[in-house]
Amino acid sequence: MPADDRALIDKYLEFVRVEKRLAARTVELYALDLARLHEQAERAGVGLREVQNHHIRRWVAQMHGAGRSGRGIALILSGWRGFFAWLGRDGLVPSNPVQDVRSPKAPKPLPKALAVDDAVQFADFESDDDAWFEARDAAMVELLYGSGLRVGELVGLDVVAGKDAKGWVDLQAAEAHVLGKGSKRRSVPVGATALKALQRWLDLRGPSGTRGAAPVPASGADAASALFTGRNGTRLTAQSIWQRLKRRSQLAGLNVPVHPHMLRHSFASHVLQSSGDLRGVQELLGHANITTTQVYTRLDFQHLAKAYDAAHPRAKLKR
Repeated sequence: MPADDRALIDKYLEFVRVEKRLAARTVELYALDLARLHEQAERAGVGLREVQNHHIRRWVAQMHGAGRSGRGIALILSGWRGFFAWLGRDGLVPSNPVQDVRSPKAPKPLPKALAVDDAVQFADFESDDDAWFEARDAAMVELLYGSGLRVGELVGLDVVAGKDAKGWVDLQAAEAHVLGKGSKRRSVPVGATALKALQRWLDLRGPSGTRGAAPVPASGADAASALFTGRNGTRLTAQSIWQRLKRRSQLAGLNVPVHPHMLRHSFASHVLQSSGDLRGVQELLGHANITTTQVYTRLDFQHLAKAYDAAHPRAKLKR
């Protein structure tokens, strides 16, 4: 990589990290996408500031031909588009070669949701784990399925409200207050079953958030405030919750591994099936745009179509 191109990429990554304050993982993905861009430019014998629209189109066609999904290509183009926009802002390129390039269209997969019976079976399941872990995991399931929380919102919950708290559960008001995407706060109802599970967990959790006689970790303040903690009192991570739910679904005898977002999808789908209130589901999920929520109308129709195929005498031709 020419020194000039390397300096440009490094400077841009520093810009998105410091000035745009993007997450560390996002910056890592940008770095990978820009490395891919440079590799393509090097093969074409051009510098990054010499890349033209026809180069981008050819590289998109190559990625598509190699089997990369339309969504994956769209994410790569987004990173490239931002990089060239930044170059253009400083007058380093005359125009953005990615500006009018679109990724190949790809079918939008429906979110995977559990059937009502499977969701209830999963929520009602009680494992043979230690009572401390069982109470914690049951409370997490009830909040994910019963209130439609994102896993990041669940991770951020504290035991009590506070000025630095990202979220908390008000047991008296039966509400969860969370910090969602775009740092937008919202309140969602917490059902009676979830309240009971939370109270059981809080009774076992202890003031330090540790199990039994485990020592309080160095990050004691965070451990004491976090609603859901691990064995040693540290705040649970999203990855840990994914692993616990996958294991729990296997023990419960479900045919599919359950993950946090599947429970959120199930929450939305089941509320919509019962109420038909799309706007209400939008508010509960914290979607900024109702078009994001409309995917659940397709899920709802899919559910109705299956019921029709199974039950109506005119749905299928008799042999």
